[in-house]
Amino acid sequence: MTNEKVVLAYSGGLDTSIIVPWLREQHGLEVHCLVADVGQGAGELAGVEDKALASGAASCEVVDLRERMLVDCAWPCLRALSIYERRYLLGTSLARPVIAEAQVAHARRIGASAVAHGCTGRGNDQVRFELAYQALAPDLTIVAPWREWSIRSREDAIDYAAEAGIPVDVSKTKIYSRDRNLWHLSHEGGPLEDPGSAAPDDLFLLTVDPRDAPDEGVEIELGFEAGVPVSLNGTTLGPVELVETLNELAGQHGVGRADLVENRLVGMKSRGVYETPAGTVLLEALTSLRALTLERDTARQAERLAIEHAELVYTGRWFHPLREALDLFFAKVTETVTGTVQLRLYKGSVTPLSTTSPCSLFDESLATFEESDAFDHADATGFLRIYGLPGRVAARVRSEQAATTGVS
Repeated sequence: MTNEKVVLAYSGGLDTSIIVPWLREQHGLEVHCLVADVGQGAGELAGVEDKALASGAASCEVVDLRERMLVDCAWPCLRALSIYERRYLLGTSLARPVIAEAQVAHARRIGASAVAHGCTGRGNDQVRFELAYQALAPDLTIVAPWREWSIRSREDAIDYAAEAGIPVDVSKTKIYSRDRNLWHLSHEGGPLEDPGSAAPDDLFLLTVDPRDAPDEGVEIELGFEAGVPVSLNGTTLGPVELVETLNELAGQHGVGRADLVENRLVGMKSRGVYETPAGTVLLEALTSLRALTLERDTARQAERLAIEHAELVYTGRWFHPLREALDLFFAKVTETVTGTVQLRLYKGSVTPLSTTSPCSLFDESLATFEESDAFDHADATGFLRIYGLPGRVAARVRSEQAATTGVS
């Protein structure tokens, strides 16, 4: 592959910073860095192009993928109420498809024959990137340095960076592996590798400690159209502005923290601490709105398929036909999920207060206990006899068998 071009998914962090010189030294590749702005913040993006070039890259391009990530990835998962193992809101998983897609597109533009990533050999992200590459550009060679080089730890990587003269914002005494985008911020490594130890207070960056949150909660109103958030407190906002605003507001009230041990795709258990302020509020609101607007059988089926959808997203099968088919299902299901939800944010909690919708299936005349009750209670007699028929038959058979055998 000597003198050929490779497009590296570059973040400017420890791993991708040392990959640039390594690709040149070990493979003789001309390295072109692609930096995806998925909402990691100006601090992480500041000077990233100069840093890449100083590390030996032939070029570095920054592309804004924030809205694309939300519209194409976050909103479909939101419509599905997709949560992995009941607690993880799939923040890292959501960004990988659009990054890989942009990476492949850039490789096509510059005539590169390979793509590369900085994922370790025991994590989930290698799968997410590489399944996307295979689906979008099976002809491109994939280079995964963590599966080739002799570096085996963060400490080794820091030493390599020092030898190469590459400055990195990490130390051996405070090592966290962080991934940030507009949807979430994840923390792994360091003291978090011991599930028996509480996460340090200084770990969190997006959310205040709920104990230190304001003593007065705040009430907000979210508006949805066909399962997609469109407004906050009566003001229509674009996807990026809505999530940014809600992240700040929910974060101020300590909303959106999750500390869990999850099952990685490769089989091991891994502890992660996640901050997802806006996502937590949006999911709670949409859950209430769906309860009001979906009829029972559809709602139950949606709940079952949400587990499968989350599994597909978590395990990197974003471009799999089944994931795409499930998205069509959830888009159809949520056509009537339109309305507003009022919620209270208070010291780490988010509580729905009221839900209204022009597509509401709630009929007060049927549900009320007052004189306006329109439900004919006499209808329940026949219903209960039919509904209880299987149980009555089974009880009769057991009784007859007991009389014959003497065994109850």
